[in-house]
Amino acid sequence: MAGKNENLTLLDGKEVALNPDIMVIADKEKAVAMAGIMGGAATAVSESTKDVFLECAYFAPFAIAGRARTFGMHTDASHRYERGVDYQMQYRAMERATELLLEIVGGEAGPVTEAIGNLPMSSTVQLKYQSIPDQLGVEMARYEIREIFERLGFKVVDDNEEAIELEIPSYRFDVSIEADLIEELARIYGYNNVPETLGVGQLTLAGIPEAELPLRSIRHQLTALGYQEVVTYSFIDPHLSKIVMGDEFEAIQLENPISEDLSVMRGSLIPGLLNTYQYNANRQHSRLRLFETGLVFLKEDGEILQKEMVGGLITGKRKPESWCNSREMTDFYDLKGDIEALLNLRGEINPISFKGAEKNGFHPGQCARISDSKGNEIGYLGALHPAVARELDKDMAAFVFELDLKELQKRHIPKANPLSKFPEVNRDMAIVIDENVTSDEILDNVQKSAGEWLVVSRIFDVYQGDAIAKGKKSIALGLTWQHPSRTLSDDEINAIISCCVNALQEQFNANLRS
Repeated sequence: MAGKNENLTLLDGKEVALNPDIMVIADKEKAVAMAGIMGGAATAVSESTKDVFLECAYFAPFAIAGRARTFGMHTDASHRYERGVDYQMQYRAMERATELLLEIVGGEAGPVTEAIGNLPMSSTVQLKYQSIPDQLGVEMARYEIREIFERLGFKVVDDNEEAIELEIPSYRFDVSIEADLIEELARIYGYNNVPETLGVGQLTLAGIPEAELPLRSIRHQLTALGYQEVVTYSFIDPHLSKIVMGDEFEAIQLENPISEDLSVMRGSLIPGLLNTYQYNANRQHSRLRLFETGLVFLKEDGEILQKEMVGGLITGKRKPESWCNSREMTDFYDLKGDIEALLNLRGEINPISFKGAEKNGFHPGQCARISDSKGNEIGYLGALHPAVARELDKDMAAFVFELDLKELQKRHIPKANPLSKFPEVNRDMAIVIDENVTSDEILDNVQKSAGEWLVVSRIFDVYQGDAIAKGKKSIALGLTWQHPSRTLSDDEINAIISCCVNALQEQFNANLRS
């Protein structure tokens, strides 16, 4: 190899500084040629040359490939050696060159010195007979296969009922695997003689479970709501992970991280969304609607678990800037409305529950736990914790959500029932109740006490102020009943409403507003 800081003047007169990874031909003192690329000017033949030293070599393609381009060169030698040459041709080439020199200019030939200790060993490749009809669609006799390869210069090492093993000629450096041998057979047999056959295969369509909501439907719904999908790294900054997930969360460390700020696996999609939020906000994009689907990585009982989640973030103005749009900023209920629209894809008849909760990374007064009618946790939504916002150096409110994809994809299979031919009965009632009682608690109580014929229950008004005691609020409920086989009477409805009022009074000390 070239020495440190070694220079060489080439045959074309160009002087180059040799790199340590450049192979050279050298005498006892210095390099006289770049191996496999170009000779040096010091050993060039001139009109006064009397003694000629011939060198004929084999260089492995990987040792020469790309070296000439390092110096902006492309020579005949590099072109040939990069593509491979016959490693058993050197002695015969030397003899032929010597013969021509003696014939043309005369002189006396000296001894030939060989260094063959590092030449490649001849290789063998096995060809299974069954592979020929499998890949070519042609049945060929064993003797015909053997004859073709012998004519091509291949040597048969072993031949049995199942396969033939062939020694590859030194000049066929383009043959190294079974597929190369099959290609040679096809070439000699004749491509025109290979019959055209159409492939036949059994295509079994995978079943699509009706009870599973497809991920594409979730993506389409979020996109329709104005969100843009992002894809972030699965590894995140350990400092941001601790801020979002809390000190007690044990993040999974990477053994060989790309950098220090990408050294732990994410336990939540929210850190990646926050990085995207910060990046865009720093570039004056203040109105964002982002979502991401992907895996989070958790450690449980010493094992690493992967969990598919859907996360999102909204911030900025409620609507795009326009002369016809108001300038209100997004709030908790904008995000809650989007999540309700997403959860409606499940087709669940029973309502989804949003209950106040506390979770790391979320504002303690604006965080809700989302669960289905059976109490299974689906996820969380809420305002970003002020401490996290300060860490990002952002004072604009942001709202985030994260849902368990497996729970979100549980779809209710609808069951068709005949429509009732009998009229609905609608009643409104207003109750005065403690201001700390949530709407979910009120509706749960009403649905349990209003009987099986209740088809709609909703809150359509909330009032606090004059004529309402301090610490209380007035809730207006709209209730609808319908019987499948008869008309409900006023007496029946009045009795049901009395049951509802009594149940609310018993559980929450509520009173019917006069």
